[in-house]
Amino acid sequence: MVDIGSNSIRLVVFDASSRSPLPLFNEKVLCGLGRGLDSTGRLSEAGADLALANLTRFVRLAQAMQVARLDLLATAAVRDADNGAAFVAEVERRCGVPVRVLSGEEEARLSALGVVAGIPEADGLMGDLGGGSLELVALDRGTLGDYATLPLGPLRLLETASSDHGATRDLVEAHLDRVPWLAGFQGRTFYAVGGAWRTLARIHMKQTGYPLHVIHHYTITRQSAEELARVIGRLGRRSLLSIQGLSRRRIEILPFAAMLLEGLLRRVRPERIVFSAYGLREGHLFSQIRPEEQSRDPLLSACAEIAAAQSRFGALGPLLQDWIDPLFATDGAAERRLRLAICQLSDLAWREHPDYRAQHAFARILHMPVAGIDHPSRAAAALTVAVRYGGSADAPETATARLLLNEEARQRASVMGQALRLAYSLSGASPDLLRRSGLRLEDDRVILLLPAGDGVMLGEAVQRRLASLGRALGRATEVAETGPVTADRSAPSPKPH
Repeated sequence: MVDIGSNSIRLVVFDASSRSPLPLFNEKVLCGLGRGLDSTGRLSEAGADLALANLTRFVRLAQAMQVARLDLLATAAVRDADNGAAFVAEVERRCGVPVRVLSGEEEARLSALGVVAGIPEADGLMGDLGGGSLELVALDRGTLGDYATLPLGPLRLLETASSDHGATRDLVEAHLDRVPWLAGFQGRTFYAVGGAWRTLARIHMKQTGYPLHVIHHYTITRQSAEELARVIGRLGRRSLLSIQGLSRRRIEILPFAAMLLEGLLRRVRPERIVFSAYGLREGHLFSQIRPEEQSRDPLLSACAEIAAAQSRFGALGPLLQDWIDPLFATDGAAERRLRLAICQLSDLAWREHPDYRAQHAFARILHMPVAGIDHPSRAAAALTVAVRYGGSADAPETATARLLLNEEARQRASVMGQALRLAYSLSGASPDLLRRSGLRLEDDRVILLLPAGDGVMLGEAVQRRLASLGRALGRATEVAETGPVTADRSAPSPKPH
């Protein structure tokens, strides 16, 4: 897929058209097609030349990769320019691939679908800031509602307002006045999409010493976002150049992106801002898959695929979840969902050196490019599987978890990790042995249940790991040889939703 935006063009090749696609190739070129559009009515000549050269390269790369489908999508600058049609014709002549010019409504819808693809229960307001436009869409627990597309991209603000902060503010306010339904989002969530706003998120992470550099689902309060936007919006070029890691080609437009965010937050007054790495491209891909595939949970889909491809024993997640269920009898749906994802990932590091499995598992899960999971849940999943491999919540390599999780969450991860460690040790990941054994939690003890005749499975390693589980729970341990375990191991696990 090629996204022809007002400021940048980007080629992204995904591994599959599925609920949890992974980018195999991702390259961006900042062309500035929309620079000068408001004053001339035309695409930037230098930007068009740069875009044409790189679009030709992008298409040839995609064809060399033998992609099954190649879509070229153009947005605000091409849509609004007098010479947009001529530019499209030249792209199609050189590349031999049709270009789809999105309407404002289509651009807004696909951007919102991208947010929903990555955060299925998104509820609040989405804003996607491109170089030439701002798309706003109301979201009601994953359902798209009212939308607006406004000519408020940073490239346009740069041209029309220059460095006059007052003029910029007045222009932003005038356009937002055209969207009366924005008043209904006070106290809710604002989902920020777009490269310039992602840059603001990175700056905030660095300023605050945030321990996890994953943009998707990075969450900050409105007050923090307004303060950041106010500062960045008033910085000069020299001050911006001093910000480590900031692209020089972003410097010119970043203050306008910040001023726009400040004005929007002042108008909407959300409780928090959630940054989404998913936007138009992911929304377009999401729109191509079947409705039944769209309805699947992106996190559970991704974890099941990872388990099937990388675990020694296939997708044992549902069975492992059932096995440790008695320890978490009061869990709600959200806790069970995350626990199933963790169980699916619990054999992820088996190929690593035994001394480094916990470390590798923690890092891989914490940084895994999957959607449908917030940062604390990432840390909880990573810590749980690290403990399953013999790691510790107090180890240096799991320090990020201590920064993102409270003591209760860390304790829960330790219990779950010890339970999974016991399950693997006892059963060798044999589905039959897991079904025939089980756990029972009582007020003062945790009991390992082994059907009569299976006491031989109680080796020294199993006893050690049962003792570790008991210590994590603050309970004594016991082994009981009983009749067949009564827990229903055949009951279907919750389906992804």
